[in-house]
Amino acid sequence: MKTATTYSYHGLVHRTGALFDEGDFGSGENAIVDFKYSASPKVTWWFDHHQSAFLTPEDQKNFETGQADGSQRMRKFFNANYISCTSLIADIAQLNFGFNTAPVLELIQWADIVDGARYESAKAAVEMAAPAMKLTMVIESSSDPTLVPKLIPILTEMSLQQVLDQGIVQALLGPLMDRHWAALELIKQRATVDHGVITFDITDQPTEGYNKFIPYYLHPDATYNVGLSKSSFRTKVSVGTNPWTKRMTSELVNLAAICERYGGGGHARVGAISFPPDREDEARKAVGEIVAELQAASTGHEKNS
Repeated sequence: MKTATTYSYHGLVHRTGALFDEGDFGSGENAIVDFKYSASPKVTWWFDHHQSAFLTPEDQKNFETGQADGSQRMRKFFNANYISCTSLIADIAQLNFGFNTAPVLELIQWADIVDGARYESAKAAVEMAAPAMKLTMVIESSSDPTLVPKLIPILTEMSLQQVLDQGIVQALLGPLMDRHWAALELIKQRATVDHGVITFDITDQPTEGYNKFIPYYLHPDATYNVGLSKSSFRTKVSVGTNPWTKRMTSELVNLAAICERYGGGGHARVGAISFPPDREDEARKAVGEIVAELQAASTGHEKNS
C-alpha cells in the first residue's frame, strides 16, 4: 500500500454560495473529511457523517452511483449513524485497511464526546476542566492557519494533557479563556427563554465563535436554543437541542431538517445556517420563524404529556 510522503491541510467553513474552489484541489490525492460532498473528479477520498451531507440531489446521485458500480466504494464513505467523523474514519481504517487505532483511542473517545455533545453536564461543557475541552476551544478559536497542522502530528504521539501543555497552546489559552467568560456574560445578558426556547442576538458583538453549551448552562430547563451571531465572513443562525433535556427523543424536533429549508444543515439535534454578513435581516427573519416553530412543538408536547 502506498504511503503519502507529504500532505497539507486546508480548513473548510460553511458559508453561502460555493463551498469548494477547484483550485484548492491538488494534482495528487484530495480528501474531504467531515464536510459536504463534492462531485469533483479531483476528490479521491471523502468521509462524512452529517445528515445534511449532500448540497444537491445531483451530488447525492453522484455518490450513490460510485457506490453502486463499485468505483468509489473503498474511497468515499458516508454513515449518518456515527456520532463523530473521527470514529467513522477509525472504524473504516481499522476494518478495511488494517490501521491500528489503539494509540489514538483517547482522541477517538473524546471526538465522540465533543461532536456528540456527550458531556456529563452543562457545567463540564462550559467550565472546561478536561484538557480535551480546552484544546477544542483553542483549535476552534485560533485564526492561525499553521496551528492545526502543527497539532495534528503531536496529537497522535502525546496525551491530550501533554498537547495542552505545549507552549504554542498555552500562549493562546489564557486570552481565549478570558474571551470565553466574556461571551458567557454577554449571552447571560442577552438570552431570554419562552416556551422552552432560548433566544439571543449578539450580532453587534462580532465573534468567530462561542461555546454552544453556554445557553443550557444558564437556562438548564430549556429544550432548544436559537442564537444569532456574526463573524467576519457570515451571519450565523445556530440551532440546538439541550443535550440534557428530560424530553423523550421521540418528542424532539429534527433540527437538520429545519436548517436545510434555509440552506443550512447539521444533525438531528444541532444545526446551523449561514447568511452573508450583510443579510442580517434575512437571518433574523429565519430566527423568528424557527423560534416560533420550536415553541409550538415544545408547547404541543407539554399539552400532550
